This record gives sequence, structure tokens and C-alpha cells, in this order.
Amino acid sequence: MDFSIALKNLQETCTCPICLALFRDPVTIICGHNFCHECLSIFWKDLTDAFPCPVCKVCFSVRHWHRNPQICNLTDTVRKLPRVSRGRRREVYTVCQRHNQIQTLFCVEDQELMCPRCRFTDKHHMHAVSCVRKAAFRYRRMLRGSMELLEDEAKQCEKALTLQHRKTLELRKKFGYKKKEICFEFEQVKLFLQNEHEALLNEIHIEELVGLSTLNEYVGTLSEHLSALEGLLKGAQAKHVQTDVAFLASLLRDYHKCEKLKRPQLWSFRTKQYGLSLPPQYSGLDRIIKKFQIDMHFNLYTAHPQLVISEDLKCVLYKEARQSVDASPHRFRWPALLGCTRFHSGRCFWEVKVGNKALWTLGICQGCFPGRWSDQPSVAEGFWAIGRYSESGYVTCGPKRTEFLPVVQPTRIGVFLDYELGELSFYNMNDRSLLYMFNHSFTSAVWPYFCTGTDPEPLKILAP
Repeated sequence: MDFSIALKNLQETCTCPICLALFRDPVTIICGHNFCHECLSIFWKDLTDAFPCPVCKVCFSVRHWHRNPQICNLTDTVRKLPRVSRGRRREVYTVCQRHNQIQTLFCVEDQELMCPRCRFTDKHHMHAVSCVRKAAFRYRRMLRGSMELLEDEAKQCEKALTLQHRKTLELRKKFGYKKKEICFEFEQVKLFLQNEHEALLNEIHIEELVGLSTLNEYVGTLSEHLSALEGLLKGAQAKHVQTDVAFLASLLRDYHKCEKLKRPQLWSFRTKQYGLSLPPQYSGLDRIIKKFQIDMHFNLYTAHPQLVISEDLKCVLYKEARQSVDASPHRFRWPALLGCTRFHSGRCFWEVKVGNKALWTLGICQGCFPGRWSDQPSVAEGFWAIGRYSESGYVTCGPKRTEFLPVVQPTRIGVFLDYELGELSFYNMNDRSLLYMFNHSFTSAVWPYFCTGTDPEPLKILAP
């Protein structure tokens, strides 16, 4: 064994467990543990019936100890030997305020320092107790483990922080690019509007010049006609004073001149309709279609018996022959059917090809709608739709009946539903114009509604 280790063990053997210093006047109690006489006297001070051992807690009924000359001699020898450095700072102990003794022990459960007499109080009697040195060693080791975890966590946090800083730069670059993209798009829109503005003004100017030129020609023709009329009038006035023979001789010739002279037709001019037509990339409708268009299908179980539906559930047409289908209160009593999707929230868009059908109706309705009427009503609660009822007549159905006339006859209809906002919009997909918009606070689920009319041309839902 190394000399320094042996010397250290010898010094610890000659150390009092109470004051943690070399024995001064050592004594031995009944259980065999050794203490300084003064330390043991102070520890047993004020005790009368039970005298516990400061180390093993064994209680004795009498205060008894005996001097130990061997330990005394050994301690004197160790005191003369050189002290071995323990590689740690010199401990400074605190004094217990209650018992006026050095706090050399540590209560593990209460996590507090205490003196040897505190160990036998009711508060700490059943608690695990350790000497300060062992407790400090144990908790230093625990602290080292915690420090290692904290160091690892700090390293991970540093890596995450570096990554977040990198992401911050990436995010700034991304938003910077978005800003440039928006600025570029607006510049393109400005350029387009400027070019469109100049083109429309130029077109209007050309039309104005053509109109003025045509009007000037008409004014010239009308002036010539007026001159001819004035010449004939003067001739007639001169002939009025002629003799009867001369008057009658020239009458037939002048009469034919008057018959041949016809007034020019009235000049009329109709200006063209001018308006701004944005390209598809600047249209809000295209953004709606791209983001909210859904794959709509027809609902077989709500279709009128004379409606024939394709296998992909996207095309329906009316036939005179009545099909054999199960009787259901959910089927319509007129040539109509519902979509297969119910809406109680969100936004959605679907497109229907109506072609040149003479009669059709598109919209939405509440689920109880089919069984309430024998024919499609024009004014009804829980029903919002538009439709065609004649060659050039279009009408809204639902809360009120309103007739309207599209600028361009639609062959494809776009339907956009914003449930939360309470808006139902119909678009003419031929010229991308808004046909009609309903505003209503929806409180229950709604279904897409389709009415085909009785003509044989099909009604088709266009795929996204």
C-alpha cells in the first residue's frame, strides 16, 4: 500500500467523529466507538435517562466511558507525523443555533445540516443521516452528472440556436424574395394596365375619327340634298308666275325631278363596348379555382326516376322512359338531384357544363328540401339557385325571384360556396364574369342542387 494512503487512513482512524479533528483526551464508550472527552461531554449534556452513541445511535441507560491510553498514544504519534494533503479545501463548519455544537451531519431527507444532537430529535430521528464529507461527496458526484447533462443540453441548445439563426436568415431571404415577387407582379400589372389603357384610348380615338369622318360625309350629303331642295323650291316659285301654257309644258319634267330626289337616310352610329379584361393570372377567380375546387359527384339516391346518371357519377340526362328505382322520400318529384357532398363549413368550388340546355337550375339547398314540394319552387326558404327558364331568360330562385341577363350566354357555370362568410357566388366561366351572389348566414348543412329540365341534352360536372 502507498505510504501516503496508509498515513491518511491512520489519520482518519485517530479522528473524532464529532469534531472531525485528531482526538484530544480520547475516551471509549460501551459500544466501542471513540470520541474526544470534551466532545462526548458536550454531546451528552442535559441528557438524564438515555445516552445515545453519536455514531451507531445505540442508547445506554447510564453515562459511562473509560479512558483509552492506546488511542491517546497513537494520536500523539500521528500528531507528530507530517499531514497528508487531502486535495481539498479546509472545511469550515457552522455551529448549531439550538445545541451550540458543530454541524457535522447532513439530513438526506430534509436536505439540511445538523449537529450530532439534532440527529436524535423527533424531527430527524427516523431520517437517513450522513456525515458532511460523505454527503458532499455524494452530491458533488450527482452535481457532476447534472453538469454533464446540462453541458450536453447547452451544446444541443447551441446547435439549435445556430440552426434557428440560419433559419432566420433563410426566412428573411424567403420573405425578401416574396416581396420582390409581389413587387414584380404589381409592376407587371401596372405595365399591363398602362398598355391596356393606351390601347383602349387609341382604339377609342380611331373609332372617334372614323365616326367623325362618317358623320362629316353624311353632313356633306345632307347639305347637297338641301341645296337640291332649295333649287327645286326656287324653280317652283319661278314657275308659279308663268303663263298657263308654259307652266303645263314644264310641269311633267319638274315633277319627275321631285320624284327622283330622295332624302338621305338618317345617320346612326353605335359605339363599341369597352372594358378592362384582365388576363387569367390576374383573376381572383383562377385563384379560387386553384385552391378550392373539389371533385363533385351526383347522388344516385336523390335522383328523379327519369334521370340517367353515368358510371363516373358526373353526367346526367333526362329520358322519357321511367327507370325502375326504389321508392325513397329523398328522391325529387321533378327532374333534379343532389350532389354527393354535404357542406357544413369551409370553402369549395365546382364547375358545371350546361351547354345550350333550354332549362337548367344550379345551386344549393338544405337536406330536407326534396320532400317538401311537388315541383321546384321559385321562392322558398333553404334554397339558393340560379337557372335558365327561356331562350334568353335567366332567374334567381330562393329567398326571392330576380331576373337577370348575362352579357355573354354561359355554357359553363362555376359555383363558389364560402360557408363561414355566408356567400354563394355563380360565375360565367365563358367570360369569367360574376352572374349573381347570395348572402345568407348558414346554420345547417347544405347540399349541391342540380335540375336538368326535360330536354335530352346532358348536364355535366367538370373534373378539377
